[in-house]
Amino acid sequence: MKKILFSIIALGGLLTSCDMDLKPEGVIDTTSAINTIEDCEYFRNGFYRNLRSLGCGSWIGNTELQMDQFLGLTSNGARGAYFSNSQITSGYSDITTPYASLYSAINGVLFFLENAEPMLESGSLTPENQLRLKRYIGEAKFARAYYYYWLMDHYCQAYSSDKGDQEGLGLSIVERFNPTGDTSSYPGRSSMNDVLSLIDSDLTAALDALTEYENAGNKENCQPNASYLSTWTVKALKARIALATGDNTTAANLSKDIIEHGPYSLTTGQAYIDMWSIDEGSELLFVPAVPKNEYSSIGSSCQTYNYWWANTATVDYIPAANVLMSYALEDIRYDAFFIDSYPATVEGQSYGVTVFNKFPGNESIINGTDMYKNKPKPFRLSEQYLILAEATAATDITTANGALNDLRRARITGYADGNYSAGQIVQEIRDERAKELIGEGFRMSDLRRWKVGFSRNGDYGDYIPQNILVYAGLQVRYEAGDTRYTWPIPADEMEINPQLAGQQNPGY
Repeated sequence: MKKILFSIIALGGLLTSCDMDLKPEGVIDTTSAINTIEDCEYFRNGFYRNLRSLGCGSWIGNTELQMDQFLGLTSNGARGAYFSNSQITSGYSDITTPYASLYSAINGVLFFLENAEPMLESGSLTPENQLRLKRYIGEAKFARAYYYYWLMDHYCQAYSSDKGDQEGLGLSIVERFNPTGDTSSYPGRSSMNDVLSLIDSDLTAALDALTEYENAGNKENCQPNASYLSTWTVKALKARIALATGDNTTAANLSKDIIEHGPYSLTTGQAYIDMWSIDEGSELLFVPAVPKNEYSSIGSSCQTYNYWWANTATVDYIPAANVLMSYALEDIRYDAFFIDSYPATVEGQSYGVTVFNKFPGNESIINGTDMYKNKPKPFRLSEQYLILAEATAATDITTANGALNDLRRARITGYADGNYSAGQIVQEIRDERAKELIGEGFRMSDLRRWKVGFSRNGDYGDYIPQNILVYAGLQVRYEAGDTRYTWPIPADEMEINPQLAGQQNPGY
């Protein structure tokens, strides 16, 4: 896809034929697109559609297949095989498309800000509309921060302080909306610290804007299942990024604030199981709205693993044997995430396999025959407990144990609190992240942050014969620091942008 960064773009977030393509709603008219507060609201709706899209389908599923928790069945028709067999190249569409889509989305934010901020400063708005526009600008900056972080988490190496200031390891930072064919003006890759500085600035601005909006009496999104961003969501993303970049103090402070002062509680028992089908629960910070008339515009997370649209007996990927064995008998997550003895047809024969069913579809939003789709749930309170536990494991073992025990108590019937030593708790926390967040797009980021490798476990005993497992996928091994933990900069972008010469990620 040529001229990724500076092509004439359009805003919106509707996904159509390609799960990882943020599709435009309409072409930007650079002379008249944003003139009123209503125009700003239209563009703001596009940011929410993009955020919604990023929380489902291949956006979260591809890296899950790439890692260790799922194994392909030989009947999967090579769906997902590029990632599952770890055949990562710089020219593959599922590498190039998200990169292009997110830079188009970033350009959309830039266009919006370059028009909305002067409107805000003009003095022509009523106090009510001034507050609205401040909110929209804050939401746009949150969206840009999220886009950049998604790109950094996939296309940049694992962050470390010794690499933070090194030019060429970050992302191309686009500073203004400037469609042009002049390749000499395209930016090269910055440092990772430069990207993080921009992300932090945007999230700080978003937090300030949403704080002002909420302090004016607008607390409707400061509650579970909010369809729009709140200050709590901004803090949750800041905590996630702080953990990923080794700022454990900030990560712990933010996650603790959300846990102790936010209006959320861990969903328990049957309500937790139901949460995955009805997309509502006391621990959900942000659940982007999916109106029935836009149901077809979001990706299906279910279909990453089970190709049930074509045939309900078609199962493409099953959880690895060690994944299934990791859950205690009393763990409600097993019932929430898996179906045992599911009749899957593999090469004409039926086998009773355990399928991954964390995303079973929400019947309330189904429109027509399009099934097995759920509203995204990108920020949950359980993640904050895991962030708090990991961020304090080396410095405050009491807090780390407390956070881990609180989460397990909500998930495991009759759980008795553990008291783990500093030498034990790190692995306990990692195991818990694997069980709680499976299938949600965290695994690659986690393994590379922990600097560990993996192999895949296909030893199901007599339950599943080895010959129905994809042999190439079963053989995949990653060493600590494997270059495949980082995706390549797309080949077409390397080709069109001369400033990227010598800045491709190692191994590609």
